[in-house]
Amino acid sequence: MNMDLNDKNKSPLSKTFSYAFSGIVHGLGQERNFRIHTVAAILVTVLSILMRISSVEWLFVILSIFGVFTLELINSAIERVVDLTTSEYHPLAKQAKDLAAGAVLVYSIMSVIIACIIFIPKLAHLYKMLIQ
Repeated sequence: MNMDLNDKNKSPLSKTFSYAFSGIVHGLGQERNFRIHTVAAILVTVLSILMRISSVEWLFVILSIFGVFTLELINSAIERVVDLTTSEYHPLAKQAKDLAAGAVLVYSIMSVIIACIIFIPKLAHLYKMLIQ
């Protein structure tokens, strides 16, 4: 899909959404980490439904899931741009890729902490009920 920069300003809204969905589909189809995050998101969503988490807890879960998705897509975009600009090893290219991957990791760690805060007490309570 070759798009001139001027074409973007002329594109109808539906085309703009089409490009965005194409990026998401590409992420699902081509990016291993995006697929891993998708599986994790499905598991967390199922667990959230089963544990009947509160509305406030749902807000944190949703922000965590979509934040990781967003950063993973941005990370992939940065990797593509860096790869497009140079085929040779360059320390700044490596730093750009590493920094973007680091952003995903930091947000993912925060998401795991949020999951622990929400689910550990609920799972501990469930465990106590089961052993009594």
